[in-house]
Amino acid sequence: MRWHIIIAALLPLQILAQEPAGTSMEEQLEDIAENNEDAEITDDSWMQQMAFFKKHPLDLNQASEAELQTLQLLSPVQIGQLLEYRRVLGRLISIYELQAVPGWDVALIRKILPYVTVSNGAPLYNTLLSRFDKGDQGLLLRFSTLLQKPKGYTIKDSSKSHYAGSPARALIRYTYQYKNLLQYGLTASKDAGEAFFGKHEKAGFDFYSIHFFARNAGIIKSLALGDYTLNLGQGLICWQGLAVGTGAEATNIKRQSAILRPYNSAGGYFFNRGIAVTLGKSQWQATGFISRKQLDANIDYKDEWQSDVASSIHTSGYHRTTSEIADRGTLSFLMYGGNISYTSPRRHIGFSTMQYSFGKPVAKEAVPYNLYALSGRRWSNYSIDYSFSFRNAHFFGETATDANRHLATINGVIIGVDAKADISLLYRSISPKYQSFYGNANTVNTMPVNENGLYIGAALRLSSALRIDLSADIFHFPWLKYRVDAPSGGSSYVVQCSYKPSKLTEVHTRYRVQHKPVNQSTGSNPLNEVIPFSSQSWRTQVNRQLGKQFSIRQRFEIVWYATENKPSEKGFLTSFDLFFKPASGRFTTNIRMQYFESDSYNARLYAYENDVLYYYAIPTFYDKGIRYYLNLKYALGRSVSVWLKWAETLYTGKNTIGSGLDEIEGSRKSEIRLLATIDL
Repeated sequence: MRWHIIIAALLPLQILAQEPAGTSMEEQLEDIAENNEDAEITDDSWMQQMAFFKKHPLDLNQASEAELQTLQLLSPVQIGQLLEYRRVLGRLISIYELQAVPGWDVALIRKILPYVTVSNGAPLYNTLLSRFDKGDQGLLLRFSTLLQKPKGYTIKDSSKSHYAGSPARALIRYTYQYKNLLQYGLTASKDAGEAFFGKHEKAGFDFYSIHFFARNAGIIKSLALGDYTLNLGQGLICWQGLAVGTGAEATNIKRQSAILRPYNSAGGYFFNRGIAVTLGKSQWQATGFISRKQLDANIDYKDEWQSDVASSIHTSGYHRTTSEIADRGTLSFLMYGGNISYTSPRRHIGFSTMQYSFGKPVAKEAVPYNLYALSGRRWSNYSIDYSFSFRNAHFFGETATDANRHLATINGVIIGVDAKADISLLYRSISPKYQSFYGNANTVNTMPVNENGLYIGAALRLSSALRIDLSADIFHFPWLKYRVDAPSGGSSYVVQCSYKPSKLTEVHTRYRVQHKPVNQSTGSNPLNEVIPFSSQSWRTQVNRQLGKQFSIRQRFEIVWYATENKPSEKGFLTSFDLFFKPASGRFTTNIRMQYFESDSYNARLYAYENDVLYYYAIPTFYDKGIRYYLNLKYALGRSVSVWLKWAETLYTGKNTIGSGLDEIEGSRKSEIRLLATIDL
């Protein structure tokens, strides 16, 4: 028996509390928004998965490596440490025994505690039919709108560009889920500006998604019908799920996910529509997939002697204006391929291939930075990915090639050098000529193309209360980029400190400096001059628990942006949050008051906002003003819950907000969002 382990683990247990894990993920979502600038994050699958684990915790005595990866809260080294502990000493006796797992500290256990459990019995047997009648059914309804009408909704002349629908956003989602074994459902949504029924949208909602997903039915490990996402290797040829980078934790450098995942989010681009299956026996697995759907593309129509070409492919999913509606579904897209892999407790190797076929040739605008862009009617990618553990080190990587045999490789290692220290290295070398359609690797560029770089990170757990993360990333772009008309390079450095002196107080502070290239036009020279710019930011956040029902959060952030021969531009943001959660749990609320001031868009700031269930907002702030919001949740019995968010931004010294069709007269921007969930 291991009672001495349990007793030792119980000693510091008073600091373990079931607190929501959030600060690290919030910072990583902010980094995604910053790197993608105005791109909206629409994939809420991770939030749905974590909410499911809160209701049905993951059993650490039965969880496989793939299931532990779905948490996205554990590093490969930590997952390996738990699996090895189970292999050597058998099943965990209690949740408290996690403190005896080598490399697992109290901070990590506190982070995962709301989502995991430890069972002492054998897994319950379930029949295939029971999966269809013993699961959880739910209906979600969401509605939001701006109270001020932007310019695009007030234009009466139909010959001018305008929005075809109302400013309302709406979503309906039905889901059925039995444990982690069966899931199916329907999602329907419309974005602001899109029509609802009528001339431009006879089907009602603009976007519909249906999915059916089953796991562990004999030799069938995963089966996807309808809409699904695909994640392969380290993202060099395909990664469609939520992909966090290295911003918040220095050792978070490896892409981790199951190959197939169900899709029921509202985004209209990063998913597949068709069928996919994973078969497995012993340590071998094989996955095959096929997808066919219509993409939104701008088609340049030629005369009868030339082929029409797709000059651009839209990823936003918006169908609001005449031009967006005209581009809807104009390009047929067929994708198919497979993956075969061998996985043992300490090693993995896999081979993947993806084949693409477009209904019309793809040919992007003929500008220098598009010289090597993906083109033609057919494309393909192939890759080999691997991972293995040796003592306290975990090695991983992927090497890929495209239809023209251009190479890309990304390789990394995470090393537990001490019980209180981990280091990580990530090297990538991606040819400017390499192209992939759904690639999304851990790179500085949004797509894995035209980049060489080396990332070095270290995580130091100096005590149970203090953690320091350090990282440096040096990168080079061998070819031109959008808004960078010459080969260039840059660097990024981050120092982050997390301090938790007690179970009631937590402090996070981060300093980051980035050096990147950008075009600068000169009056006398017709060519752009490429100059470096530097961006620095310092952010501090304090979380404080005030008794059992109240907690507060305070945040301060300063940004500096500087280029050659120009004065530095600065931005500042401060916010205060109050959370109230009574013991009954039927009613919860939180409010935020925020002030921001920025010299320009270059010195913009980002701030994660709490919102209604499964929704998160990361607005961009510049100019000068205040913002406040109020969130309310109320449970109407055991089956129905409602959420409300009211948010408003008040600008100082502005007569208009936004630009183009999104321009609002005045200095006030208000939004309301309502959500209801019904357990059926």
